Amino acid sequence: MKLVRQGKISYLKPTTVGEGLVAGFSTRNGGTSRAPYHSLNLGLHTEDQLVNVEGNRSTFTRSFDLQPHQLLTVKQVHGRDLLLIDEPNPDLSHFLSLEVDAIVTNQPGFMLGILVADCFPVLLWDQQARVAAAVHVGWRGAASGILAQVVETMVEHFGCPIDKLQAAVGPGIGAHKYEVDRPVRDAFRQGSGFWNEIAAEVSLGHWQLDLALSCRLQLEQAGLKPHRVELVAECTCCHPELFFSYRRDKGETGRQLGFIKLP
Repeated sequence: MKLVRQGKISYLKPTTVGEGLVAGFSTRNGGTSRAPYHSLNLGLHTEDQLVNVEGNRSTFTRSFDLQPHQLLTVKQVHGRDLLLIDEPNPDLSHFLSLEVDAIVTNQPGFMLGILVADCFPVLLWDQQARVAAAVHVGWRGAASGILAQVVETMVEHFGCPIDKLQAAVGPGIGAHKYEVDRPVRDAFRQGSGFWNEIAAEVSLGHWQLDLALSCRLQLEQAGLKPHRVELVAECTCCHPELFFSYRRDKGETGRQLGFIKLP
């Protein structure tokens, strides 16, 4: 991925994004919020002043020639439920309070957004079929197999050929900064699996968890070719100049956005 400038903001753009598709991962730069939310905090649910967040959202959307109401974010709850939008001209206000962790659509005219600050934003798309998805993946979502469910929806509901799907896994917390315990291990063993591949024991009952690798392995298991899955290398916890991090900042921080919009 490459860091690009768009209007007042900067974001990471996947190298596989085709013409007309808008997709990427915002950084924390280009907004008006003050510390500890400086500066492009896009999370309405934080303790930041609402006027600042709304201003940041306006700055962000206008950078892509959109209005703030054309950015759809939902109430993320670390689950595996998804929102499917397949009707033209949807009223996005109906979806804002839905408790889901993924959005899938074949409709143009609005941007899907996933808010994160250590969890992983994952974008999927089929440029030809014009289908896109944005997914929030924390350890609970990864353990429950939310990515496989999204891929299945894109293939079965929208008819996307599996060999045409592209995915981009955005910035999240690196394994070297993310230590978990037995309940997390048990959830993976009972759920999506891959525990031995994604976890390294650092002390009795404690492991470093590689959620980025978990995302890649689950996408490949769902049928995506390895060369069609792109990962951001940077750790959110290690780069305060670029990203918000819930763990690094002990919960008092903003949110960046994984976003995608069909042509």
